[in-house]
Amino acid sequence: MRAVLDACVIYPTVLREILIGVAARGLFEPFWSDRILREWVLATQKLGPLAMAQAEGEAVLMKSAFPRAMVREQPNIEARVLLPDANDHHVLAVAIAAHADCIVTFNAKDFPRHLLAEEGIARHDPDSLLWQLWSHHPDEVAGVVQAVHATAERMAGQALPLNALLKRAQLPKLAKAMLGQAAS
Repeated sequence: MRAVLDACVIYPTVLREILIGVAARGLFEPFWSDRILREWVLATQKLGPLAMAQAEGEAVLMKSAFPRAMVREQPNIEARVLLPDANDHHVLAVAIAAHADCIVTFNAKDFPRHLLAEEGIARHDPDSLLWQLWSHHPDEVAGVVQAVHATAERMAGQALPLNALLKRAQLPKLAKAMLGQAAS
């Protein structure tokens, strides 16, 4: 599966780490543009200069880890697509240029399924994408989630319930599936 990651799903650290970790395991191929990464970095500005510098460094690492993920700006495609918010045309243009299967975003309102379908592209929120991937590759997804969970606990200096961490990352379906499996 080829998926464009919108800036809104790259911004939250836990979610980003899970998505990138699952991509690193080969469960999907991620795509983005400089503009998408710039939007993410600029969104961290409200957290202070240190957070912004950290995001800039992480963007460089993502580019290095996934050199094929970078898609150049596509002004010719942007000019012909229609979405409710013109500021999102670049995301759809990246998806078209990358021959992506889907756009992963929380922004359902500005990426109507019927308009994306005209381009042969689906829209997934991160929870449904990760739940779908978990359904087919439970061990791989669980391994990534466990690694991210361990890192979050190490950074927090305390135990963090996995269910709460995943729900805070807006992944309730994945949390329910994984915790349900663990209880079995």
